[in-house]
Amino acid sequence: MLQPFAQLGLRDEIVRQVESQGITEPTPIQQQTIPLVLAGGDIIAESQTGTGKTFAFVLPMLERMKPDATHVQGLVLTPTRELAIQITAELSNIAPALGINVLAAYGGQDVERQLRKLEGAVHFIVATPGRLLDHLRRGSVQLDRLSTLVLDEADQMLHMGFLNEVEDVIRQTPYKKQTLLFSATMPQKVRDLAQQYMRQPQEVKIQTKQVTVSDIEQVVVQTTDRGKQDALCQAIDEYRPYLAMVFCRTKRRASTLNEALLERGYASDELHGDLSQAKREQVMKRFREAKIQILVATDIAARGLDVEGVTHVFNYDIPHDAESYIHRIGRTGRAGERGIAVTFAAPRDEFFLELIEKKIKMPLNKRKPGQSGPAASAARSKALVQREKKDKDVLAVERELRGEKRRGGEGGSGGGRGGRGARSLGAGGRTVHAGRGSRSEREQASAAARGQGRSSWEAAASKPPARTRDEFGASRNSRPVREASAGAARGQGRSSWEAPEGRALVQRERTRETARTHGSRETADGTGRVRREDTRGTGRDQHRGSGSGGRERTGSAPGGQRPRGAGGGRSGGRNTGGGRGRRS
Repeated sequence: MLQPFAQLGLRDEIVRQVESQGITEPTPIQQQTIPLVLAGGDIIAESQTGTGKTFAFVLPMLERMKPDATHVQGLVLTPTRELAIQITAELSNIAPALGINVLAAYGGQDVERQLRKLEGAVHFIVATPGRLLDHLRRGSVQLDRLSTLVLDEADQMLHMGFLNEVEDVIRQTPYKKQTLLFSATMPQKVRDLAQQYMRQPQEVKIQTKQVTVSDIEQVVVQTTDRGKQDALCQAIDEYRPYLAMVFCRTKRRASTLNEALLERGYASDELHGDLSQAKREQVMKRFREAKIQILVATDIAARGLDVEGVTHVFNYDIPHDAESYIHRIGRTGRAGERGIAVTFAAPRDEFFLELIEKKIKMPLNKRKPGQSGPAASAARSKALVQREKKDKDVLAVERELRGEKRRGGEGGSGGGRGGRGARSLGAGGRTVHAGRGSRSEREQASAAARGQGRSSWEAAASKPPARTRDEFGASRNSRPVREASAGAARGQGRSSWEAPEGRALVQRERTRETARTHGSRETADGTGRVRREDTRGTGRDQHRGSGSGGRERTGSAPGGQRPRGAGGGRSGGRNTGGGRGRRS
């Protein structure tokens, strides 16, 4: 039975700030760790990704801090700048109300600006090791009175790449301090190494049946290196993710893959260490705001990042260790949401695949490219459903404002057929779509099919083909169009996903008004493209003869063909043919 935050020893101000964010009950790792941190002991904590480890150390640290003191009391070291920014954002929602000043110190940011902020009292620092060492050498940061040191993603922080820098930082801190280690994976060699810097640490490990989160469906697509790019695009088209992260092994492969996706029309961008800090922050901001749909990244995005709405993770390059795999797929299926992780494996990756399966203690579902997974059409997160509902509500209001639901005699019965996405102007001038409807309706149909003992694919087979794949799938719109749409949406106070639908709706309304005024109508051909037809004389056509007077006579013909009169077409007279007259 989980206890409320107030029963864990936190003051009322902190509890109110946490509950104002919609968090009312602590997670298991928070419930077990917060009292131990408040007691002042050293802790090694291990828990799955997306289980709230950040609050497990941030909240008790804030509880123990003294706003009246002017020295640094708490320090959190992170392996990436993005994670440092994320933790600082979490702190900014709570710390100001308690009088606690927080500083984020990471590379790529203006040093002078950080120095100016350090001139005042700073109680809490979130930093990457390199930039913190820079401040320590400058003398702008003093850690001699530090109370609590946290190594977030500790297995990565004590890795050979960071170990020397972390040791340099620890040497600047007092011996009698509290040291906390948090991570989703904690290999034994890291535990042994941590003993050198800790005093009789207590271990907290949340026991689960499997290492990875059970809400993540894990699939392996067996392909080749040459066919991997096509297999990725097929998977994106099949799963239709709301937000997706694609992980590559190197910066160059990430950049090359992003360029290929952009050429194919996907809304993607890249994130890796070769980008400037301003560019990295801009990319993450656009991804969080859903202005781009696919983020192609290296492992710098695999640690601790929490982005709402990430429904899919694609391992374009299989990781060479199980810990990286666990952290990568942990970017989806967070906080009780469902997610899908797809790994592309070439024949030479079999060894790493077996290594991963052994670590996570479960076999992975394997299939060939193009084969449908069991939950390809059914797995969607709650965030996606909520955003879809919001979009529909907004569109309903726009339809009313723009006269979508006009009544009475505006346009007669009519239609036109097409293949995919066929639509016609029905009674009242409203557009009648012949597609399958919205994704939420298809999801409800799939759920109903499962309740009747049918698979979601059997239910989908009973539906007409999809209208388009531009709702939440891989949009084929160009990047400038999507960005312009997002800018227009911000100016109107709407999200970027509402803008394309709303703008298209206005354009369709204007087209219909033109059709009613000039007597034309919209139909769709077999490719789903909308074309106009002249309806001023349905089944009739008008032409001029060059005879005396040059007057115009209309002749009827079946199927909208030109009537053929008895008179000469260009040379003689005017057409006087009747319903089936001929024209020479």
